[in-house]
Amino acid sequence: MASTSNKLDDGPSKKRIFLNGFDMFTPSHLSFGQWRRSEDRSKDKRRDLSYWVEVARILERGDITAFFLADTYGQHDVYKGSAEPTVRTACQFPMGDPSIPVSAMAAATKNLSFAITTSTSYESPFVVAKRFSTLDHLTKGRFGWNIVTSFKQSAAEAVGIPFVEHDKRYAIADDYLRCLYKIWEGSWADDALKEDAENEEYTDFNRIRYVQHQTESFNIRAPHILDPSPQRTPFLFQAGTSSTGMVFAATHAEGVFVAAPSPHILAPRVANIRREAAALGRDSQSVKVFAVITPIIGRTEDEAQEKYQTALKYASAEGGLAFYSSNAGIDLSKYDLDVEITPGDVTVEGRVHSLVNSLKYHGNDVPSWTPRNIGKAVSLGGNGPVPVGSAERVADILEEWIDIADLNGFNIGYVVSPGSFEDLVDLLVPELRRRGRYPEKEDLEGAVTLRERLYGRGQSKLRDDHAGSRYTYDNYESTVR
Repeated sequence: MASTSNKLDDGPSKKRIFLNGFDMFTPSHLSFGQWRRSEDRSKDKRRDLSYWVEVARILERGDITAFFLADTYGQHDVYKGSAEPTVRTACQFPMGDPSIPVSAMAAATKNLSFAITTSTSYESPFVVAKRFSTLDHLTKGRFGWNIVTSFKQSAAEAVGIPFVEHDKRYAIADDYLRCLYKIWEGSWADDALKEDAENEEYTDFNRIRYVQHQTESFNIRAPHILDPSPQRTPFLFQAGTSSTGMVFAATHAEGVFVAAPSPHILAPRVANIRREAAALGRDSQSVKVFAVITPIIGRTEDEAQEKYQTALKYASAEGGLAFYSSNAGIDLSKYDLDVEITPGDVTVEGRVHSLVNSLKYHGNDVPSWTPRNIGKAVSLGGNGPVPVGSAERVADILEEWIDIADLNGFNIGYVVSPGSFEDLVDLLVPELRRRGRYPEKEDLEGAVTLRERLYGRGQSKLRDDHAGSRYTYDNYESTVR
């Protein structure tokens, strides 16, 4: 079993920081209104594949671990009781399918990995297994999945299925993952694929097992339709930090995505996830935790402040309020701009629990939770922090967050694309390397798959202490249910 430390197996002794680029197939991901800037290419995402290839090549140049693409079904329609503010301001609308550009980006890069968001609520496990095995093959193992259960009522209505309450969605997701493990890990033996031209045997039928998974939610009987990919199971991310979500993460996630404006909010959440993982027999440090952050970086402090002031001119407070209202389940249009919001103001069942719980925090590092302050803060960087400064200043902040919250890395959002990603690669990465926090290019050689980039060379498959390892071909028959 590979090391679970935050460094490559022969890397520096200082705890390294993993960095992912963070984007979404939409004109405004987390910094609303910036699409209006002439230098921003976010408007091109849905109509020009060169956008994706350009950003991937930038991130590859900086040895960024992965390009992480968020996704959602439905639209934000809680603010003012309508989707109109969302549609008008391009607040995560319109939205394309993040799986589509991955193959093109993989063809243009060698080392950059990719992680996309897909919901367990709207597609058969078999369909997802086929798509993700295909992507893992074509990327040569540089692929990960961010598992979500989908909280929006508008999403359920769009797909045409009944809305399912929070805890039940996670119970279904647990069932969904166990079905997928059977497909990815247990259907094909390692030697099933023969490609024996002389004897006209492409695949050994006797070394493929039919998956049998019969539960309240699923009834599947079939072999995996594709041979095992380099990782078999893609690297598994998950983004829920409610009590139920943390149990799910401790069971299934290899990487956990968290978001909050302060590391002091995240620290107890991360500690709880690690405790839950240890209670399940996992190495708690094998769970890699990433916080969202959207830095504005300059070559000098003055240049960074100038970039920040330009961003403020284009920031859409209404887009931010639409985003926050939907995620928190609170229609902020119903409140006075300077009245403090509390968790008791939640009126919508579908919501991001961690965002609501953040309302309980009243530290000096965040403003009071009023609609006015929320709109201003969320319009740049969404529900994560926006540090402004030189690469040295931003690196200081990243190190502080790593130490306070026991994080492993960050999903780096952008204000303007590709400019923010260029600043990440050309300014921040060199500073982190100078501090011994980021690997040199030669240290990454041989870590081919995404799982190897995060766990170390040789760990391309699920770790032995992961729940999915019980469903391998050799163990599978005893786990059929």
